[in-house]
Formats: sequence, C-alpha cells, structure tokens
Amino acid sequence: MTPLLYLISVFLFVNVEANWAADYGPFKTLLYSDWITCDHNKSLNLSVNETLVYFYDFQNNFNLSYNIDGAIEAFTQVYNLDVSRRIILFVPGYKSHVYKSASEIIRNAFKDVPNIYLMIIDHSAYTSANGGKLKSYERSVHYSYYLGEAIGDLLVKLRIHGFSSNNIHGVGHSLGSQILGYAGSSYLNRTAEKVWRITGIDPAGPCFSNTLIQEQLRSGNAEYVEVYHCNAGGLGTTSVLADIDFFMNDGKIQPKCDAGFLSSLGDSDAKCSHKSCMRYWAETVNHPGWYLAWKCDSYKDFSHGKCSSNEVTIAGYSNPGNATGVFYLSTEAYRID
Repeated sequence: MTPLLYLISVFLFVNVEANWAADYGPFKTLLYSDWITCDHNKSLNLSVNETLVYFYDFQNNFNLSYNIDGAIEAFTQVYNLDVSRRIILFVPGYKSHVYKSASEIIRNAFKDVPNIYLMIIDHSAYTSANGGKLKSYERSVHYSYYLGEAIGDLLVKLRIHGFSSNNIHGVGHSLGSQILGYAGSSYLNRTAEKVWRITGIDPAGPCFSNTLIQEQLRSGNAEYVEVYHCNAGGLGTTSVLADIDFFMNDGKIQPKCDAGFLSSLGDSDAKCSHKSCMRYWAETVNHPGWYLAWKCDSYKDFSHGKCSSNEVTIAGYSNPGNATGVFYLSTEAYRID
C-alpha cells in the first residue's frame, strides 16, 4: 500500500483496520503504525533538568516548586518536612503540565487527605505537543527513560532525607505511568529497596505495549504495582504486566464516551475514555470502598454474572494490595458525573 493510499484510508476510515480506526481515530492509528519511531535508547544521557517538581502540604497551606535536580535540597532548606508522612508523587502524561486537568484532579482529590505530601512532576518541557503530534509523541517517548531516572533520583534523595520506601506512592497517568516504571527500577537499583506502590492509570500504549517488557510498567517496579485500564488498545496499553490489572467497565471505551463513528475523526472517544480513568481513580481517594472488583477471565464473563462467586477486592486508593491477577469492575452503580 502506498503512503498516499494509506493516508486516504486512515482519514476516510476505510480498509486499514477500519473498525479499529472508527473507535480510536486517525492519530491513534498512526501511533500504532510503522510511521512512528519508538526510540527507547538509554545510552544518550539526555538532560531533563528543566523538569519541575511542585510540592504541596495542604494541611499547612504550603506549596513550592523547583527544578528536579535540586528540588529536595531546596524544599528541606525552607521547610521542615515530617518524614512520617506518605509521599504521593503524581506523574501526568503526554502534553500535560501542572495546570492541566489531570494534575488539577489529583490536587482536588488529595487536598483534604491528612498526613500526606503531594508532589506533581511537570515534564512539559520535554513532552509538549510542540513540533506536531506525531513528532512530539516520539520525542516524549524518547525522554521517558531519562525522566524516570531523574524521578528515581528524586525519590532516593527523599529516602536519604529520612522518608521510608514504605511511604512512597507513585501515581501516573498514561505516559506518566510508564515513566514511573523507569523510576521504580532506578530506585530499586540504587537502594536495593522498592517503593511501596505504583499506580498506573491507563498506562500509555503506543510505543510501549508493542515493545519489550522492560520498557513497560510492570510487577517488580514497586512492592505492589496496580494498573487501571480504560482505553486498552487506544491510548492505553493492552499489556497485563502488573501485580493486579483492573479493567474498568470493558477497559476499552468508557460509558458516555462512545460518541459514534463520525466523532472519532477527532479522536474524542479515545481521549474521553483515557481521561475518564483519572476521574474514576481520583474519586476513590475520598470514597473508601469504591469500587468492588471481581477476578475474571473476560469482560463478557463479568458482564454475564459468571464471576460473582470469584475472589473480590477493592479497587482504587483503598485497594488493600493483597490481590493479584486480572479483575473487572463496573462504575455504573457509583455516583460519578
């Protein structure tokens, strides 16, 4: 197939994986095509020192930001950190920054949670859409490992300052989840310890789910790795590599996101489902017990009630961390706008 015919096929949704393109749109089709270069080269020693760390102590109405290289030193010079608190470290995805919706959702979710510090990583200097969608995504993937290494270094400095590995919880959305996989590996290699938990919220699929396992968030990157799937095969990964993988609803297209064939020209179905994952997970921070999830082999079996007698656990922030495998849940019974 010639490049011109391929482009025509993608943009008119004919022939080239037509059903998939109708669900996920032309940009997502290109993200999984041979036209994208997925470079995971770890030997270039790229600098990511323009990355910013935003620190929040909501209990004392204190916040501060600093470049990642000197962030912990800067924070500890001006603020007396309580090392008994839990660190919630959030890493957003491609094209995100500290003032976009994912970070705002996390800030709102944790603003009334006691005994935590929230840190948000702003890596937009390396993961913005500058240069066009395809090229900028390639660049973002290229920098993911180096961002993970820098975050791993940040976490090591927290440990040196007195924070226990058992009090470090990394939360990532999309590309941020994959970056946290690298960060967890870096932390383990340098301390011989694992952080307490990594939560991957719809980890990025393009350039990751079709590559080597060591390039992906997976079991072993933390004491407990949990992944929430909302747009598997679209913007989210299809890989099932965590200690526990939750498929929310069918794990592909979320309720109220299936807007039909024509809307997929703007990729809205995929974006809607991918972003919904953030909202679903964040709701659980202030609603302990949301959501019940059942171990199951498929969404079809789950939706037909064939798994009702299987092992059940709690998904979300209250996940006790003692279940493993693939679990399914429905958000229908919960009050989510």
